[in-house]
Amino acid sequence: MQVKSTDPVLDANLAIALDALLAEESVTKAAARMHTSPAAMSRTLGRLRRILRDPLLVRAGQVMVPTPRALALREEAAGVVRRITALLTPETPVDPATLSSTFTVQGADLIGAALAPALLRLARQEAPGVSLRMRAEELEAGPALRDGRIDLEIGSIDHVDPETQVEELVTLRMAAAVRPDHPLTRKPLTPARLAAAEHVVVSRRGRFSGPLDAALAEHGLQRRVSAVLPSHLAALTLAAASDVVCLIPAVPDGETPSPVTAPASVLGLHVLDIPLPLPPLTIGMAWHPRHAADGAHQWLRGAVRQIFRTTPS
Repeated sequence: MQVKSTDPVLDANLAIALDALLAEESVTKAAARMHTSPAAMSRTLGRLRRILRDPLLVRAGQVMVPTPRALALREEAAGVVRRITALLTPETPVDPATLSSTFTVQGADLIGAALAPALLRLARQEAPGVSLRMRAEELEAGPALRDGRIDLEIGSIDHVDPETQVEELVTLRMAAAVRPDHPLTRKPLTPARLAAAEHVVVSRRGRFSGPLDAALAEHGLQRRVSAVLPSHLAALTLAAASDVVCLIPAVPDGETPSPVTAPASVLGLHVLDIPLPLPPLTIGMAWHPRHAADGAHQWLRGAVRQIFRTTPS
């Protein structure tokens, strides 16, 4: 039913006052409960009487007694106030142990390989009801975050949707990963020796060139790319089984190891410093603001933050 502008409206404050009056059966006690004056509560009772067209509380000697309408409204008014209180009470911190959620995270396969083992291990310890769905970088992250197809994007965040919230996790340098007995491990690595080696490039779009080629060109050098693969893990596996060089993100010298380098370590690859100035790679996470205050999502972001800022085991 549509309410006309001239119809009386029972707002939340009046509902709370009605509950206090019916529970206390006293203007003075209801005023104390509401932290207001008896005179103000008396005016409120008058307004309630006009809206509900019933006296609600009437004098019976030294006390006030409820009318039949008031008695009929007492439990309903108390229930309304409980619902209003629950609605307007800030959410209590989420207990991870009670979570039953599946989180969808989008990132490169190298991110998934670095994140999944540690995140699942942490979930077993803190939130056993949590499951993880990893998606490759197949969706345009801004719209996917907006419409809920993914909960979190992790990687090099390059979209600029105004509502997307982004937090940087770690800044890495690019290094060269090679098998243990690769010829490049026998002597100091120079730009010329690096250019002379065979390379595998990781590109979802099939591109043969990148920042390393621009840096080599500054020295009049050009490398030979023998393969382009869409997957970091496939490229690292190829590097472990052949003489190709694969670029991999690594931490700057002297800093805490990053889980992103763990797959290279598992494959037994050596990580060599590249003697050229290459742009750093910043890994971040992005989410839609509707999840900013959600307790379950806060646990997820905290877990990712912890993993990327903790030395891998």
